[in-house]
Amino acid sequence: MVRRQQQADRALRPAMRSPGRPIPARHVEREFWRLIAKGKSSEEAAAGVGVSWPVGSRWFRHAGGMAPLPLAEPTGRYLSFHEREELALLRARGFGVRAIARELDRDPGTISRELRRNAATRSGKVEYRATVAQWKAQTAARRPKAAKLATNPRLQEYVQARLAGQLHRPDGTLAPGPATTWKGLNKPHRGDRRWATAWSPQQIARRLVVDFPDDEDMRISHEAIYQALYIQGRGALKRELVACLRTGRALRKPRERARNRPQGHVTADVVLSERPAEAEDRAVPGHWEGDLVIGLNRSAIGTVVERTSRYTLLVHLPRLEGYGTVPPVKNGPPLGGYGAIAMKDALQATMAVMPAELLRSLTWDRGKELSAHAQFKIDTGIAVYFADPRSPWQRGTNENTNGLLRQYFPKGTDLSRWSAEDLLAVQSAINSRPCKVLAWRTPAEVLDKQLRSLQRAGVATTR
Repeated sequence: MVRRQQQADRALRPAMRSPGRPIPARHVEREFWRLIAKGKSSEEAAAGVGVSWPVGSRWFRHAGGMAPLPLAEPTGRYLSFHEREELALLRARGFGVRAIARELDRDPGTISRELRRNAATRSGKVEYRATVAQWKAQTAARRPKAAKLATNPRLQEYVQARLAGQLHRPDGTLAPGPATTWKGLNKPHRGDRRWATAWSPQQIARRLVVDFPDDEDMRISHEAIYQALYIQGRGALKRELVACLRTGRALRKPRERARNRPQGHVTADVVLSERPAEAEDRAVPGHWEGDLVIGLNRSAIGTVVERTSRYTLLVHLPRLEGYGTVPPVKNGPPLGGYGAIAMKDALQATMAVMPAELLRSLTWDRGKELSAHAQFKIDTGIAVYFADPRSPWQRGTNENTNGLLRQYFPKGTDLSRWSAEDLLAVQSAINSRPCKVLAWRTPAEVLDKQLRSLQRAGVATTR
């Protein structure tokens, strides 16, 4: 009976290969990719889960920078590695199947099958070890599915022609472009790139519906195309074809790696993640967002918007003496009007008109015009934070206000022609417009209400 049961168990799973190097437990891999998703490097993520950095780098490279397994916690249907460790300890202490099942709150049949199927047998006798059992369970659970591009040659030819197809001149001859070689780097090259049709995977996926409206076999998602390019061993598209993507990356770069990273004038203590939580929900007034509106000939106007009331301040940035007459000097003072020192002084003078209770923090773009933020904080007491690169939505209020200001300061015009009095006139007009988000009140009315509330609170505390 036992022999027949063991044969039946073996019939339900494929032949087991030699263990070789132990594979990591699923929970270790899952935690590794969670750290990658949070912006950690492969070396930092490897240290976080207790494996060597070459192992972490290999996991990241072989997966193309894409998590090969779901990052959500398992549902508990299958035994976890921790349960297998507990099972091995109880078994070594002589516990029976039903006693172990009661301890683990599992069905006795589950424990019985686990002990039969995943026990270690290399020592000549059946012994249950948690690591071997975990390896056997993970190997048996694999259900490798062939990539759609590998099983559909017609679809593969369509995708490859629009991704890596050759260019043609008007007379029909090939335009080979520059001679390039595949270097296998994980970032775009500064040198010549291969000339190709270079449709994006999303363009290819959406165009399939237009070109083959009635053929359901000619369908693929853009994510499947990316996986065919990035993940080794898929067997559908050569990895060298990533050079046809606009980024040219051979590995997918986790989005979080580009965020909250100190660089240049932005230090670790002024990234957006360090901003107080009270600034996010707009419940407390006094948190501002700022940026520049750029015009012709290196002209600019500074804009600062309060997050709660949407009240706007315009910063006058006149030309410095000598602009247009003194030849530019390398590493010399910027005469356009918004160098670091000029920007700090102008911003400080503009925001000084507001009461100190309404000057808590300022969130700025990554521009270097505010690289003197440390001195600005010392002089004004306003904490400065910088948004993440290429993330304008983190300063959405300011971006929306800048769009409104383009009605008065269009792109392609010289903004240095406007005086400080002109800017005050535009500022008054913007702050006198009713806003839907303010229940059709104006920013000036909301700010006035905030000031009155602060005055009443001040009187109450002095009594």
